[in-house]
Amino acid sequence: PDFLPHDTPLKPSIKFKVCMKFGFITLEPTDKPSREEEEAITKDAYLTDISTMNSLKEEFINDHNALQALSTHGPIKSFCYRRLCYLESRFNLHIMLNEQRELKAQKSVPHRDFYNVRKVDTHIHASSSMNQKHLLRFIKKKIRQCPGEVVINSKGRHYKLHEVFEKLNLRAYDLNVDNLDVHADRNTFHRFDKFNSKYNPIGESILREIFIKTDNDIHGSYFAHIIQEVMEDLKESKYQNAELRISIYGRSRDEWDKLATWAVDHAMFCDNVRWLIQVPRIYDIYRSKDLLVNFQELLENLFMPLFEVTLDPSSHPQLYQFLNQVIGFDSVDDESKPEGSFFKSTSPDPSQWTNKDNPPYAYYIFYMYANIMMLNRLRKI
Repeated sequence: PDFLPHDTPLKPSIKFKVCMKFGFITLEPTDKPSREEEEAITKDAYLTDISTMNSLKEEFINDHNALQALSTHGPIKSFCYRRLCYLESRFNLHIMLNEQRELKAQKSVPHRDFYNVRKVDTHIHASSSMNQKHLLRFIKKKIRQCPGEVVINSKGRHYKLHEVFEKLNLRAYDLNVDNLDVHADRNTFHRFDKFNSKYNPIGESILREIFIKTDNDIHGSYFAHIIQEVMEDLKESKYQNAELRISIYGRSRDEWDKLATWAVDHAMFCDNVRWLIQVPRIYDIYRSKDLLVNFQELLENLFMPLFEVTLDPSSHPQLYQFLNQVIGFDSVDDESKPEGSFFKSTSPDPSQWTNKDNPPYAYYIFYMYANIMMLNRLRKI
């Protein structure tokens, strides 16, 4: 039978209080440890002693500085270039000598070719997991079958699906792959702004809100339906698996619960699919809008619910079920943007990072790594 995380029984709670100090999650006992898990947490310096994490921070900064120095060292760059040329030449020689032998060995393996060997697509955002023809077909089907369904509330007015398209002066008959314009072509290369705009069908953000968002006025039902169709295609292909990415922004504490509710309510679970959480590095946008007070608040929104549900699954039951299918984190943004500062031992800790500038990449990565490392240690206990 298919694996259903809904059936996973809730574990008993572990009596610890979760708090964040200087950007690191810290666990404090609320009672005398009485169980094996509680004693193991008490003995783990990473989870309970903030000085251990501060020493880890100094080690990270020293290693990062050493790597930066190596990456700009002239003789090392020359050596690496020659080494890569040497390895490429060796590989080309290997192809010339062994290509036919490898093809013969490959053909001799029964019941295996490119289409029935197991594959995993590892960098696919859930919003772009369907191809453009699939999305077009889905939009046309919804216009035909559900024209009177209320899909969005804009400025106090509820719009039905047919009214949205009438407002855009579009008919289902007018839609095609070309004017849908969601295919990443050569114009998106080195253009993060154009790449992001490709997530808006027909260039309209309102259609993105309706069709490929989890948190909207229809509770992400359209997005769930099309992802379920993608999952069915993967099941049918049998040998194809996908690691779908979905975003958690860190702007509010209830984001995890909303995402988990969407996943559990719509049964977004499949043996061929696992979920990976991507965190956009856009603290500066939220700080400029006064949605966050400091960088530590973003870290709290990202990690506090995860530690709370690990200690007490009944506090976020749907999140507990959803996390059975989550396999990792990623940090995403426009990597071509220049950085205005560097991560140093004198950099303010997250509770004191209150300015409206984005922290440097290494700052983001360290505090994400540190808290993910502690989360993994806790979940293994």
